[in-house]
Amino acid sequence: MCIAYLALAADPQWPLFIAANRDEFHARPTLACAPWKENPDIIGGRDLQAGGTWFAVHRRGRFALLTNYRDLLPATGKEKSRGALCKDFLMDSSCSAHDYLQRIAQQKDQYQGFNLIVGEWNPDHARFDCYYFSNRSQLDPIRLSPGHYILSNHLLNTPWPKSTRLQNGLQKLVETQDSICVDDAYALLRDQTKAPEHLLPNTGLHPDREQLLSSPFIVSPDYGTRSSSVWLHSQSGHGFLHECSYNAEGEETERHSWPVF
Repeated sequence: MCIAYLALAADPQWPLFIAANRDEFHARPTLACAPWKENPDIIGGRDLQAGGTWFAVHRRGRFALLTNYRDLLPATGKEKSRGALCKDFLMDSSCSAHDYLQRIAQQKDQYQGFNLIVGEWNPDHARFDCYYFSNRSQLDPIRLSPGHYILSNHLLNTPWPKSTRLQNGLQKLVETQDSICVDDAYALLRDQTKAPEHLLPNTGLHPDREQLLSSPFIVSPDYGTRSSSVWLHSQSGHGFLHECSYNAEGEETERHSWPVF
């Protein structure tokens, strides 16, 4: 996952709304969103190279999403797969979201840079309890208060142009529609508007590459947006996870929708 918007208890009708894009090299083997063979209660895409996932949901109300932190620090070759951070949380239902991130915080140096959000449904209070942690932040894991959040390849709510643009569009969608249209969310996620040169972040990439990556939806022959995900959980208790996959030209190739609750 390379950019994700999260609305947490921001509207009484929608305890949780997540819309996100996964950017990756087109050559990296991937399975589209589906129930996992080893645990059909988990629904999400799979990275076939390392076995993890970037975003997945458990039918009992747990979820995890991950973005890489772009710092260009060289890998040692001994790091663990970041995709396992999501997979392990969903596979171990005995560990709370808070306790899981506390544990990961103690192991943060075993991974390259990452941002991780995990959450679980709290039936007693009819809400999602969500927590955020980055191993490139000096902060301990934090609990997310009700509100709107955007996460790309820097810390939570960093106002990169692509992040601000996507958050503004999706937040307006949440605040102005009684029933959120998934196609409207997909349209915002497919925004290919690039940032002007003077607003580009300086992450160490060549300026041409930095600009390529500055749009919410990325299209290039070798690297780009592979899929979009939308998860809607309504106050009535109904939840659906939607995913749309794309080819290297940015064209839709397949679409899936799965009930979660």
